[in-house]
Amino acid sequence: MTNLTIAKINSAQDYLDSLRGRKLKLYLMGEPVDDITTHPIILPSINAMAATYRLAEEAPELATVVSPLTGERISRFLHVCQSADDLVMQNKMQRRLGQLTGTCFQRCVGMDAINALYSVSYEIDEAYQTSYHQRFLAFLKEMHLQNCVIGGAMTDVKGDRSLAPHEQADPDLFVRITRRTAEGVYISGAKAHQTGCLNAHYMLVMPTMRLGEHDRDYAIIGAIPVDAEGITYIYGRQSCDTRSLEPGSIDVGNAQYGGQEAMVIFDNAFIPNEWIFMDGEYDFAALLVDRFTAYHRRSYVCKSGVGDVVIGAAAAVAEMNGVEKASHIKDKLVEMTHLNETVYATGIAASYQGYATKSGCFLCDSMLANTCKHHVTKMPYEISRLAQDLAGGMVATMPSEQDLNHPEIGQLIRKYLKGKASVPTEDRMRMLRLIENLTLGRNAVGYLTESLHGAGSPQAQRVQIARLMQLEYKKRLATVLAGIELPADKAAVVEELGSYFERVFKPA
Repeated sequence: MTNLTIAKINSAQDYLDSLRGRKLKLYLMGEPVDDITTHPIILPSINAMAATYRLAEEAPELATVVSPLTGERISRFLHVCQSADDLVMQNKMQRRLGQLTGTCFQRCVGMDAINALYSVSYEIDEAYQTSYHQRFLAFLKEMHLQNCVIGGAMTDVKGDRSLAPHEQADPDLFVRITRRTAEGVYISGAKAHQTGCLNAHYMLVMPTMRLGEHDRDYAIIGAIPVDAEGITYIYGRQSCDTRSLEPGSIDVGNAQYGGQEAMVIFDNAFIPNEWIFMDGEYDFAALLVDRFTAYHRRSYVCKSGVGDVVIGAAAAVAEMNGVEKASHIKDKLVEMTHLNETVYATGIAASYQGYATKSGCFLCDSMLANTCKHHVTKMPYEISRLAQDLAGGMVATMPSEQDLNHPEIGQLIRKYLKGKASVPTEDRMRMLRLIENLTLGRNAVGYLTESLHGAGSPQAQRVQIARLMQLEYKKRLATVLAGIELPADKAAVVEELGSYFERVFKPA
């Protein structure tokens, strides 16, 4: 068995301690980084991840669950859902963490990968008499004993999108097996914009798309330590990220919390046999992607938590400006709230309509999950537009904290950037910077761009919605009510399509 050396993480401090002393090959802005826990650009993302452990300490019923594998409490992010209620509790935890951090807290990818892989490994074994599911259970038990962070690694760089993986001019544009030994496999390739990968302890490497017979070497799923030999990380730039290098805490907007993405490059990195959960079963790659994206797209209810912060900041700055009673201000806040709750409603509805797979793991409703994510590609942008509307032009033109603290011009800023007489100018500036951070700056990466492209860009959701929209069944409903006889050759197909609705309408 592969050596696992992380002591069990019981607190946010334990988590921070677990990241120290690792030997990561990491570059940020062309420079190697020796210790991520002390780098000012990286530290806010670590704080956001640590908040998941802090919430577990403060609200264990929300953020933890008793592991069926160890009998001990673990993070809900490591739990395989055994009921629709488990799916719902994930969503409630996600919204709360979005409220507490105002950013991406980076653990949903791993949580959704665990749940997808649990059922897919079971069904691969059923089809091919392999032992992937038992391997996965053994791996997961070790993860529960450590209560660690698992990251997902799905998105390949893809190269020429018109070509399959095996057809690419450079075979490494999708992660693939390069060598086999009696002990395991070696992989090469790259995964792009991987959320929170440096803040995790292990990654689950997965295929990114439907694969064909000639793509067997790309049909690899396995677990690998984040600090394994053969992995290079290149940290992704974020808008306004270097503000974290400046003195002070105003201009950064959200000084404590931030997100993280990096490119992960595998150069003959080793995965041992006991951590391989798919090896060549290309026909199951699409099922894995479909299930992972269903889980992950309804996980975007986390954006409703961040949206709560955006709405709160917009309402607060309107009050600081003395316009909170104006009818159009109230109406804009109502519209922001309506949009935000629509995101949450569709996501949590997908969880409430969850159902058991063959493995016993519960899967959320894919149609509603894709509907949730499709809302997320649009609604946070409108919420952000309205927040900027309420904030006013100063959200993008305000002088710096250094100017505020300047012995000569600071008093001018305090005088002329005053809103209500009862509100300190610095407080108004801080709220404006927070809105800037969430809608233009560093955390707009997680709230806006990630909302657009994370878990698949908008067209990916439209494709799934088209597949799931049950037009033949709905046409039958209309045909019956219109008094038209249904053709006999369509009856069997329509009855099969109707099984989705029979499941949905079945009493809980």
